[in-house]
Amino acid sequence: MSSSLITKNALAQALKSLMLHHPINKISVKMVADTCSVTRHTFYNHFHDVYELLGWIFENEVIEELDEHCSLSNWKEGLLIVLNYTQENRTICVNTCKSLGREHLEMFLCKTFTTVLTGVIEDISRDLKFTVEDGKKTEVSEFFSYAITGEFLKWINSGMKEDKEAIADRIEKMLDGTILRIIKKSEEVS
Repeated sequence: MSSSLITKNALAQALKSLMLHHPINKISVKMVADTCSVTRHTFYNHFHDVYELLGWIFENEVIEELDEHCSLSNWKEGLLIVLNYTQENRTICVNTCKSLGREHLEMFLCKTFTTVLTGVIEDISRDLKFTVEDGKKTEVSEFFSYAITGEFLKWINSGMKEDKEAIADRIEKMLDGTILRIIKKSEEVS
């Protein structure tokens, strides 16, 4: 592991530790640097501010594991990975959701679900007798990623009381056949 990655991971752990006790908008670069015994200059060599570090944490702790779940056959498992991560990091995610960092969480979730849904749409498109335009694929994946993100944010804001499986099942029920119908309908209109 490179020294840069080691430093980034140390900064990430420091921020996560601080977020257990402080809202993100009350955490300064100095607090993060002091927590992991580096200088502010070292922090700024890697990140512009604590919000960029927060975005990096979300990107690096979940995305690698999701790559194999961007298909029609196992997208739900990918959804459960994100649900599990959220629950395991409950305090940090709730803290982020209820602060100025919410935008970073929303962007991360939308980007994550867009990636997963793009893989699902590619799988669906392979079996069709016509070509689906890339613009239509993007439009559909982005639309549904915002819907799934909304479900996640509702779950987080309600204290994560609902069972993760129930959320995944509801999302699956809403998506079941819907993407295929939209793609087929767009071909009829063309």
